[in-house]
Amino acid sequence: MTNGLRTVLLATLVGVATIVAVPMAQTAAQESLAQRIVHTDSSTYRPLTAVHAGAGDMAFAGLLDRGAIGPHFNFLHRGAIPAGSGIGHHFHNTVEEMFVILDGEAQFTIDGRTALIEGPAAVICRMGHSHAIYNSSSQTIQWMNFQASSIAGVSDAFDLGDDRVGAALDPVPSFMAVTLDRAEIRLADRAGRAAPAGPAERSGAQFRRVFGPPAFSSAWAYVDHVLVAPGATTAALTHDAIGEAYYVLAGTGTVSVGSETAPATKWDAIPVGLNETSSFSNTGSEPLELLVMGVAKDMNTKIQFMSGGNRRP
Repeated sequence: MTNGLRTVLLATLVGVATIVAVPMAQTAAQESLAQRIVHTDSSTYRPLTAVHAGAGDMAFAGLLDRGAIGPHFNFLHRGAIPAGSGIGHHFHNTVEEMFVILDGEAQFTIDGRTALIEGPAAVICRMGHSHAIYNSSSQTIQWMNFQASSIAGVSDAFDLGDDRVGAALDPVPSFMAVTLDRAEIRLADRAGRAAPAGPAERSGAQFRRVFGPPAFSSAWAYVDHVLVAPGATTAALTHDAIGEAYYVLAGTGTVSVGSETAPATKWDAIPVGLNETSSFSNTGSEPLELLVMGVAKDMNTKIQFMSGGNRRP
């Protein structure tokens, strides 16, 4: 590669696909764990207007970049959508996304059907489908977007020129939407995230698989909602086939990756790549709450995972 650059196909947030040369990403081995963790800082947000031909404007920041946890991971974006603003209706044909709102409520659209969803909630847009979000409330909402690709290094978007303002609402969503409700999380004893641990770990770690492998057409494997009780430590998890991106929704603790340990606090984004081993400890007085995106290293690996060949006990 000339001058340490690589050419990749990038799709900007406003949906215009462009070929650009960007510096080769610094590898995880070159960065300390603390350097890899990205804290959400609203003072660094940049303003965007008419995103995907949507209404109004929004505040935006990129937290995790392409390849942060594996070849089919594209990004984790974060931001805020003011009242009367949104992201316009657009298609994705090689990638899949999950819009998350952490509070308030918003009108979500999938394939032209719209419903009002109360946060905290997650809505996925599968490859070959279209989506949008509009904040019809009077309050700013906290927003996130996860993206995975079917073709490593590729992203795409096709705008429909529809801001969805005034869209008719379905009383029941006609798409996959899940409320991130702590009450739905169960004890993680043999629940699929790691091998059975000691009694303290079993009683302190809780987990819910929000979306499983069949929900996605790409190498995206799952989305998990995890709670770690005060004083508890999760069993070590080896990411031999599936990288994970963690976002701390609440609480205070530490994360260990390999031989390193670093603080993990509310609104931190934490990448754990392939062939790394990770665990979390809750050092605070409230539950440590995590949203987890797992992306397989390739489609064959995901298929094995779905068939049980790579399923955690």
